[in-house]
Amino acid sequence: MASTLNIYQPNSDLQLSDHFFKTKIDGLLYFMAPKKNDERGFFSEIVKLPELEEVIGKPFEIKQVNCARSQQNVIRGLHAENWNKLVVVTSGLAFSAIADIRPDSSTFKQVELFELGCDHQQEYGSGLFITQGLANSVCVLEGPLNYLYFVDKLYSERDKTDDQAISLFDEELAIQWPIPRNEMILSQRDLNAVSLKEAIK
Repeated sequence: MASTLNIYQPNSDLQLSDHFFKTKIDGLLYFMAPKKNDERGFFSEIVKLPELEEVIGKPFEIKQVNCARSQQNVIRGLHAENWNKLVVVTSGLAFSAIADIRPDSSTFKQVELFELGCDHQQEYGSGLFITQGLANSVCVLEGPLNYLYFVDKLYSERDKTDDQAISLFDEELAIQWPIPRNEMILSQRDLNAVSLKEAIK
């Protein structure tokens, strides 16, 4: 289970605002979304953009909203793209590994692990703000999983030349996954992904 791994835990020392927290990776933020639960379900204010923009010090203009639905044991990643994105899980439970693959970054090769979900019993939901160039992934622990992401560029218009697919099993990043490799459901792109060393040479 992901709970046996070194999962990120927000605390007051990491808190940047009411709902946003820093991580060990530059440009990666964790946020908590308060929920009001009752017998019907729940209501949540997922994120307030003015709060995010104050934390990052610049506007975040949403151009497109995407949703990926994945079944149990699906893993997508590690993908780095040329856009900033705000991600949230609206159903199911996910393990997410984020890696800094930017050679000029002060946190190059750092990896942070998260559990993201939307359990009816929990007081808070959670999500991430991921700066462009970071390699992100999502692994479905409890499916089906709905993974919603808000991006600041249109897919049809953004520059895709710097997109990267880094191997989930890269030796330098050494990510421990919560499900066995032979049970993972991967796309052909992710099966063919290159090592970090190959990607940056």
